[in-house]
Amino acid sequence: MVKELTLQSKGLDDLPEVAERIIDFGQNVTVWLFIGEMGAGKTTLIKTLCEKLQVLDQVSSPTFSIVNEYLTAKDDTVYHFDFYRLEDAEEAVAIGAEDYFFSGNLCLIEWPQIIANLLPDEYMLVQIEALEDGVRSIKLKNNG
Repeated sequence: MVKELTLQSKGLDDLPEVAERIIDFGQNVTVWLFIGEMGAGKTTLIKTLCEKLQVLDQVSSPTFSIVNEYLTAKDDTVYHFDFYRLEDAEEAVAIGAEDYFFSGNLCLIEWPQIIANLLPDEYMLVQIEALEDGVRSIKLKNNG
């Protein structure tokens, strides 16, 4: 059964609360897909999510490395992907992306559109839309 929820963020100050609600909403799935225009705030939201997940490492966009691996205070692993620069899904296959997706560890994926055919059936979609005055609409769809 697909569950949906729409949140709003009025700015950086309320992102920690928004992140907590996203974590709660997506707790039953390990693959989270982040979709939004360039500059919509995908990486900023992921950084805040990682803070709430108690990630110990420096969180940054893996634009050139494709994947960053983070360790949490609970000794869990979180993978952060950015597929923006990929030419096709075969590049993701070459780095073993499917192994990450099915590892049971949390995978936070920016620009997942190019690798849609590699994704598991169960995931949470996080769609971010920039509105006026820095407000963000964050639509969540959990089909886990």
